[in-house]
Amino acid sequence: MVRLGFAAAFAALALACSEPAAPPPAPDSSSAPAPTLTEAGEPATLAPLDSGEALQWAASVVRVDNLANQQDSASAKLFGLAGGDPAMNGLYTQIAFFQSAGDGWRVFRIGDFLDYRVLADAPGRVDLEIRESVMDAATTEITSQTRRLIVRWAPGQAAPASITVTPAS
Repeated sequence: MVRLGFAAAFAALALACSEPAAPPPAPDSSSAPAPTLTEAGEPATLAPLDSGEALQWAASVVRVDNLANQQDSASAKLFGLAGGDPAMNGLYTQIAFFQSAGDGWRVFRIGDFLDYRVLADAPGRVDLEIRESVMDAATTEITSQTRRLIVRWAPGQAAPASITVTPAS
């Protein structure tokens, strides 16, 4: 009886191994090797730019998300600046609204997080999921949590005078 069980298991294994293999997954274009370029001219030597404060802030931008679903009169974007203590958050998350060529952007800081994700974008509103570090005051242990926020402003204004940030579920 044991021999029959062994024989049945062996037959099942042989059958499984004899089936054609599943086709390989489609290649991921992000993991494909980059083409090798060939020089086609003389190199240009560049000097660093004057590293004023504005340029330093610009270089700190690590993420930009344009909010495409705003009304025509509003141009809005979320962006994150690297900074602070990377062990405790470090992505200073802002929302900015374009005012005019002369006035530039009106910027509001939403918070200091590990990361954020845009869940929805509608006129006058963006729903976010944020991940942030939190420290237990009693143990000083750092953990992370995920929460959701609703960011709102008066729709249709090119650059609102204020925004609200509301916890959400």
